[in-house]
Amino acid sequence: MTAGQIVSGEYPAVGVVAGHSVTLHYGNIAAEYASLGEGAMLIDRSVRGRMRFDGPKAAEMLTGLVTNDVLALSPGHGQYAAALSPKGRIVADVRIFARTDHLLIDVPPRARAGWDALVRKYINPRVAPYIDVAAEMRQLAIAGVAARAILGGAAGLAREALAGLAPYGHIDAEIGGRPAMIVRIPDLDADGYEIFFPSDAFGAVWQRLAAGGATPGGLLAWEIARIENGRPEWGVDIDETTIPQEANLEELHAISYTKGCYTGQEVVARIHFRGHVNRHLRGLRLGHSEAPAERAVLLSLDGKQIGDVRSSALSPRMGAIALIMVRREIEMETTVVVEGPNGTTQGQVVALPFPQE
Repeated sequence: MTAGQIVSGEYPAVGVVAGHSVTLHYGNIAAEYASLGEGAMLIDRSVRGRMRFDGPKAAEMLTGLVTNDVLALSPGHGQYAAALSPKGRIVADVRIFARTDHLLIDVPPRARAGWDALVRKYINPRVAPYIDVAAEMRQLAIAGVAARAILGGAAGLAREALAGLAPYGHIDAEIGGRPAMIVRIPDLDADGYEIFFPSDAFGAVWQRLAAGGATPGGLLAWEIARIENGRPEWGVDIDETTIPQEANLEELHAISYTKGCYTGQEVVARIHFRGHVNRHLRGLRLGHSEAPAERAVLLSLDGKQIGDVRSSALSPRMGAIALIMVRREIEMETTVVVEGPNGTTQGQVVALPFPQE
């Protein structure tokens, strides 16, 4: 299903991602999306995986596994990173949060199996004990112009406390009498936060935020905003064939070039210091009412294959848009041809995130 398509029937409409149930929408995708600019959207993000790492060696072990410098994190701070194969391909992209006595890592739903396998292979549990906490912990996101006010009111925090958080920075609070970790996230253009809390507190936290004015939203509205902001989703836009620089992870501050060695480093460093990648994740604007299919072939105007479509959506602000993987020589504002089941259409390649209207 393309993000942004209107689905008929009773709501909330439910779908499946990586074997896990997710809410697609609550009956009005356009209204859910609009809440980002008019109020705040509240969405269940519990489909992501969550893993806890303990012990004094945890940061050292993890910094040898991912592209960013985990050892540089102090409690209350976090970062975005990728875990790679020895050949430098992305096995998972992860978010790492430094707590006072452990590290919490969350991972996209389709990357959970690959991340788990990588951890089991490279992390000695006797040196850095780890445990999957996906069942005992859940997470919500709240994003939009009113997100800070609604979340601050629900958690008893001043807006300044939330505004002062750096990307992936986090603080502890209580919502509905239950403990919660609040993280500032840069995933969308709108001001956004994610809340991690015990699973049995889900109803209390959700109700408190909804009562404060947040609009319940589903995956399809979130996907529109994610694509507009150029954030890749593992298993759709990027996968185990993707090199970090192809996915713009350097621009997303997911790579450290000053830290110690890590799995797959040789490929990433060689590209950064001496070479280039042959393709890049870019945006595509089509300007009509039909979003292209995932993996639709992209052609140059003279008929040469130059890439393919990854995520796509029908944006209320921009019309049909997509994230595409395209050859590096294709310049911005180039017109390309999209092959579809009913013929071809044309679109324009743009930089990410998509330019604002």
